[in-house]
Amino acid sequence: MGENGGANCYQQLAFTPASVSVEVSHAHKLQEAFECYDDDGRAKRTGTLWTASAHIVTAVIGSGVLSLAWAIAQLGWVAGPVVMLLFSFVTYYTSTLLADCYRSGDPIAGKRNYSYTDAVHAYLGEFAQLSLQNTSPWLSLFAFSSGGLKVKLCGFIQYANLFGVAIGYTIASSISMMAIKRSNCFHERGHENPCHASSNPYMIMFGIAEIFLSQIPDFDQIWWLSIVAAVMSFTYSSIGLALGILQVIGVPPSPVLHGQLNSLMHSGSDCSALLCFLTANKGFKGSLTGISIGAVSPTQKIWRSLQALGDIAFAYSFSLILIEIQDTIKAPPPSEAKVMKKASVVSIAVTTFFYMLCGCMGYAAFGDGAPGNLLTGFGFYNPYWLLDIANAAIVVHLVGAYQVFCQPLFAFVEKWAIRTWPDSTFITKEVAVPLTPTKRYRLSLFRLVWRSTFVVLTTVISMLLPFFNDVVALLGALGFWPLTVYFPVEMYIVQKRIPRWSLRWVCLQMLSLGCLVITIAAAVGSVAGIVTDLKVYQPFKTTS
Repeated sequence: MGENGGANCYQQLAFTPASVSVEVSHAHKLQEAFECYDDDGRAKRTGTLWTASAHIVTAVIGSGVLSLAWAIAQLGWVAGPVVMLLFSFVTYYTSTLLADCYRSGDPIAGKRNYSYTDAVHAYLGEFAQLSLQNTSPWLSLFAFSSGGLKVKLCGFIQYANLFGVAIGYTIASSISMMAIKRSNCFHERGHENPCHASSNPYMIMFGIAEIFLSQIPDFDQIWWLSIVAAVMSFTYSSIGLALGILQVIGVPPSPVLHGQLNSLMHSGSDCSALLCFLTANKGFKGSLTGISIGAVSPTQKIWRSLQALGDIAFAYSFSLILIEIQDTIKAPPPSEAKVMKKASVVSIAVTTFFYMLCGCMGYAAFGDGAPGNLLTGFGFYNPYWLLDIANAAIVVHLVGAYQVFCQPLFAFVEKWAIRTWPDSTFITKEVAVPLTPTKRYRLSLFRLVWRSTFVVLTTVISMLLPFFNDVVALLGALGFWPLTVYFPVEMYIVQKRIPRWSLRWVCLQMLSLGCLVITIAAAVGSVAGIVTDLKVYQPFKTTS
């Protein structure tokens, strides 16, 4: 996600900042070096408030938005929007705490932390002794641990979450591809036809595509894929929103359509075709408390409500990459932290507005029957071509998003392997493969084997657990508290040297404890949902 402005500098200068001579004859080169490089010797960063906001919005608005209508259906018109606003506030507040941790020490000239794990290492590793004095009382398990353990724990959670996201995106892409096939089937054979389809072939197709794309060596080389994915995310989200609005307000039919509608009604046909879509609702569906007991059992109501919390948490997660985004912002003044806090306000406000529209309009359109995925649950059947476009956009977005989230994990494992076995030619050797007269691809056997194995593994696990809503909720639950709340709060306490049992310390710990309870509850609900699905599921035989 680098926003660097040093390309021209590399052409103008034949030296690095470390080799700049302080002789008078080289004074003009020294001045050029200062103009081309930041204080850490890296090329000048050029990111602004708006580019940082765009990065956050692009990262946050993803496939999770399609499950928000279902989440609100479980909670109702009162709790649903309130919970969404609560998560947005918590996400914003903790993002401001995390933004202050980009530099260690002085906020203007302190040492930069290039990643989330770097920030945790700087504050909870290097300053572990101070951290231990302020550790949360309910986490006494970690009180005797070194800061290094917290760094390892953070890394494990971060990369495990990335692994889980890869599984979730594989599942979601296959559901969208199945939806395209079934949509065309419904159009040709009628809605009474079950039009069953298996998800396994589509997961395999997605996996094959990712095996090829995963061979792109570096994160900065997939910028074009990220841009395409961002456009696609707004495309399908906007289509879902527009269909929900039309479903609510209704469109008066023409005389010809009115006659066809009467024929459908007299024939006793199911009123779910385009004619009924055009005349549907004319008002808001749903209730204040969500899906009622009777439609589901009291136990199911509890599990579903808890799972809904996980869905909403997943939709707001961007802490994983906040530090990386902040690392693209140009050097002070103003400080990167100030710019990042403003970007967080802008992006979270835009995201929350968009989420409220999509989630609430989806619930208003379908009420308690809101599907788990707004575009693939077949609350809408027509216009089928528009649904096909939306689902194709989902697939393209997920192809790119898979790489955006997995490239940091790929890089981490490959760097670890090189450090561990520096003399292994299998790991370190690269073969130059000519693509064009001027371009060559650096083929690494280790990268080919490791990344292909990773994609195959995530694909197989996805085929075993193809439960989109449950997986999304579980990912949101597992990643929300530790990455969005706990580590930012603990780093902030260390950074500001907040005394233990002071009012601010108590308030921060209460916030962390409250979010921990929500995380545990959402995780329990998600696991319960997966267990329920497994009772009627046969591995590798999933159909819709």
